[in-house]
Amino acid sequence: MGYTLSEKLLARGAGRERVQAGDIIWTDIDKAMMDDVLGPRLEIDQCLKQMEAQVWDPERVVIISDHYTPPANSNQADIVKFTREWARDHGVRNYYEFAGPCHQVMVEKGHVMPGDVIVGTDSHTCTYGALASFSTGVGSTEMAGVLATGQTWMKVPQTILARWEGTLGPGVMAKDVSLKTIGTVGHGGATYKTLEYTGSTIASMHMDERFCLSNMAVEAGAKAGLIGYDDETARYLARFGVTRRFDHLRSDPDAVFARTLVFDAECLVPQVACPHEVDHVCDLADAGQIPIHQAYIGSCTGGRYTDLEMAARMLKGRQVAPGIRLLVSPASREIYNLCMKNGILETLADAGAVILASSCGACLGIHSGALASGEVCISTTNRNFIGRMGSKESRVYLASPASVAASAVAGRIMDPRELM
Repeated sequence: MGYTLSEKLLARGAGRERVQAGDIIWTDIDKAMMDDVLGPRLEIDQCLKQMEAQVWDPERVVIISDHYTPPANSNQADIVKFTREWARDHGVRNYYEFAGPCHQVMVEKGHVMPGDVIVGTDSHTCTYGALASFSTGVGSTEMAGVLATGQTWMKVPQTILARWEGTLGPGVMAKDVSLKTIGTVGHGGATYKTLEYTGSTIASMHMDERFCLSNMAVEAGAKAGLIGYDDETARYLARFGVTRRFDHLRSDPDAVFARTLVFDAECLVPQVACPHEVDHVCDLADAGQIPIHQAYIGSCTGGRYTDLEMAARMLKGRQVAPGIRLLVSPASREIYNLCMKNGILETLADAGAVILASSCGACLGIHSGALASGEVCISTTNRNFIGRMGSKESRVYLASPASVAASAVAGRIMDPRELM
């Protein structure tokens, strides 16, 4: 009997030859990531003092202020200040501020390697699974234990295998693949399981698109969202000078899976998640011609270079509909600068988009684009819960960058293929 990728990764973390789904293990942690929302707090300091412990290895800790940057009020500014000073006082040199959403910063700064076991104080830490690492979110209290010991316990999860075969059609993106998968699995269908993507469709995807898939695995309840190591992984890691191969970091053909789902990419059309659940998914064309007030392209899910490039392609020579707010927030400062040099931001701005700082603010409605009562937004973000982007009386639809850009032009939810 073969191993799943989860079993291989957690066996390495536990220092054991083999672990099986259902085993309770202690695993070493390769990296611990904290953001400004659920990261350094007085509670963590108190936990460390009670354990009479220091940070086990400051070089393995990464702290990123992203949700409250730029601060919208003095309370947010105080939190960012505390986070900055905590990192300095505890010898954490890997501290980033105004660099963008934490998950994009983690991967583009080279803090994730295949085979790693990583925990972070954000549920979308599962993003790093696109680089064949076991990465998952934890709470602040559990993080305090990790900071003190460099270890944590886990139950080895079963794996749901999502196999996608074939070529995606025009106007169809990784976000559509993700939404279709989540709609099939259900918002709790992968609870404490790994959601692993495989197949020819995934093999042909750029790493930007793979990050989107792994990022949203938690929306099906998954503990981790994995994609096996291949040549695309190697190409991405080459930017950091990594030449070592990790070809063993794939699920074995004879591994035991809790469930296997097979999808035909040729049949996939643009998807949309309707309020107020991420698994409330349908073909975007079937959602109806719903008028919108705001369109948002950004976040750790839908603000990467290829996302903004697609949006610019859709908007070039067109204008955002009168009265519609199109907000664009690149997923990192690095992406912001690249899109500025390549003319992508200029194209978006010429079409009527407002270019925001690289931040998490609009995604969870705390600044830079919160929704008012009764407003409707179509967004490239990962959640559409009640009140997620502002007022509890607002509604959020989730779609791909292509679909969001097309909808901004139409002033209503629209299938991007109508503009192609």
